[in-house]
Amino acid sequence: MTNKYIYFVANWKMFGNLKSLNSLNKVISFLKKFKKNKIKLIYCPPATLLKPLSDKIKTTKIKVGAQNCHENENYGANTGQINSSMLKSVGAKYVILGHSENRHLGEDDNLINLKIKNSIKSGLKIIFCIGESYSQRRKKITKKILLHQISRGLRQIKNKKNIIIAYEPIWAIGSGLIPKDTEIFNIIKFIKKKVKGSKVLYGGSVNTKNINVLKKIDNVDGFLVGGASQNSNNFIDIIKKTFN
Repeated sequence: MTNKYIYFVANWKMFGNLKSLNSLNKVISFLKKFKKNKIKLIYCPPATLLKPLSDKIKTTKIKVGAQNCHENENYGANTGQINSSMLKSVGAKYVILGHSENRHLGEDDNLINLKIKNSIKSGLKIIFCIGESYSQRRKKITKKILLHQISRGLRQIKNKKNIIIAYEPIWAIGSGLIPKDTEIFNIIKFIKKKVKGSKVLYGGSVNTKNINVLKKIDNVDGFLVGGASQNSNNFIDIIKKTFN
């Protein structure tokens, strides 16, 4: 795994204020001393922190990502919404789309497809989340669900070079549980076969303990880290252990 670029995406979810950005000082200091060059670090805070975070990390290798956006790339009468071009204007380089928490709130594959298309037009790179529920896993239809999400979510998108796929089994998110390493390997192999040349991350309860197992899965290109990324010491520990 460590012979290629490894992505570490910090999804802060609905966490953080201006003071929380001080926690990045430890990460910035760590990166200056870290001898591994093959690392891509992306922070995805709430929209309220995108601009101050972008300003803070200007001289570092850290990139900024958003957690979601509206499907229309143009301005419009959509109170409370933020589109991809607005995200781009405040320093975002990436956007997470299709996260299960947003799917749960009603986002379907067609809507996610629109968001991906317009975010690409705006010049953003996409972290496209897919994953199955526990009941779907028990029914052994995981691959069928993932293929449906991929084919609908990436419909009519020919150039996929700016799309990173994050496999996040829904039942693993926040539960502390993860699939067996052989399961993850086979699922990621399946995804890469369906989306040629894609980078695939694993997400879902990634923490300082299970990273020792996850890092050994050869075809994983990195990790989408939720709660553990909100604590700089834990996030740094995950990065260190990945390369040790």
